[in-house]
Amino acid sequence: MLEEIKSRALEGIGATIEEALKLNELYDTETLCQAADEVRRARCGNKIDTCSIVNARSGRCGEDCKWCAQSKHYNTGVTEYEIVPEGEMMATLERATAAGVKRFSLVTSGRKVAPRDLDRFCALYRKARQRSDIFLCASMGLLNRDELAKLWDAGVRRYHCNLETGSTYFAKLCTTHTTEDKLATIRAAREVGMQVCSGGIIGMGESLFDRLQMTAEARDAGAVSIPMNILNPIPGTPLENQPPIGEDEVVRTAALMRLVAPDVEIRFAGGRARMSPRAVEMMLRGGINAALVGDMLTTVGNDIDDDRALFDRVGLEM
Repeated sequence: MLEEIKSRALEGIGATIEEALKLNELYDTETLCQAADEVRRARCGNKIDTCSIVNARSGRCGEDCKWCAQSKHYNTGVTEYEIVPEGEMMATLERATAAGVKRFSLVTSGRKVAPRDLDRFCALYRKARQRSDIFLCASMGLLNRDELAKLWDAGVRRYHCNLETGSTYFAKLCTTHTTEDKLATIRAAREVGMQVCSGGIIGMGESLFDRLQMTAEARDAGAVSIPMNILNPIPGTPLENQPPIGEDEVVRTAALMRLVAPDVEIRFAGGRARMSPRAVEMMLRGGINAALVGDMLTTVGNDIDDDRALFDRVGLEM
């Protein structure tokens, strides 16, 4: 069965959710990683796509996403501010550029940025274009087509809007917006010419089916990048006591995501720091071909120089 599914994936045809679930039952982790790595090399090459983010607006979010430190519904002690100081943003931009990072994104809390704030962020993006040739991305909530067009005019070429989990599980984690709300923003971003980055978080109590459904839904929506985050249980959120997902399950999930979405960037984002070096290397040899480097939104991330050494060690070119 694996050879048949791998053969199709090598031609760019992803496995169905049901096929991937069956593979998970039949094959060991090493075998799945080897198949995913072969597909990744054939469809995406040996380069790893890197991105760096800035928490451009923090806290006071009206949405009730159960995993999020920035929701005003939960008392997490997160730092709150309206817009990141320009100097701080530019310093992060320059560090990322100097390190050879490919993409840079501003990420804001909230359902969507207000029109006045969007104009201010567009001004920051225009200044960023003057300082660096790094590829600009944005993650600013459930924007409409006209709002996304403003970002496009400011130089943003990729929009991030995570599905977070499969549509059948999403309502258990958030009640203030829906998967369809997110898909509407994804469609609008593609209409204005942007690439789309859309993935989610694993370890929130969801099943493997939910993870694979999210992967297939992002693939079918036209995402070129599918981030995989591992839940960091934040004290004060409803998921603060969620048991951690095991390393082998994380590794297997990444490999199956590659077989479901053979042509996209499977991006290891938040949560890498809690994985052992061996498990991370297995993932980089098992389907992963993109990474979020530097700090995350409200948590410390990975050192860029250490990441560069890691990528070199597994034969991926940054």
